[in-house]
Amino acid sequence: MPYPTNFRYTREHEWISVEGSIGAIGITDYAQNSLGDIVYVDAPKVGDAVTAHATFGSVESVKAVSDLYSPVSGTVTEVNEALKTEPDKINSAAHETWIIKVELKNPAELDSLLDAAAYETFIAEEQ
Repeated sequence: MPYPTNFRYTREHEWISVEGSIGAIGITDYAQNSLGDIVYVDAPKVGDAVTAHATFGSVESVKAVSDLYSPVSGTVTEVNEALKTEPDKINSAAHETWIIKVELKNPAELDSLLDAAAYETFIAEEQ
């Protein structure tokens, strides 16, 4: 699957798409594929602070529970409420389904993330 070139990626398989000072964060297609059917998403609340490379929640699948790591530091501005009742949306559209939106504290943190080509190389080496 081609990874969106306008996203940035973490080595923990999260993506971020930025518009202005707001970043939408989700998990990659590779991550959802590895996890299998997602049955629950644990996300922070609006107003909570997140820190780059620190956990902000988890996703639970039929196989395991996996921590979610924030690509950036900032404040949660929105939580995808639809995932409370339809967590499997991530399985069907991983790159369209964001989990949280964050107001970036330090946009320069994006520079340390992988671009699509580097992420694809990373997952090819991981397999």
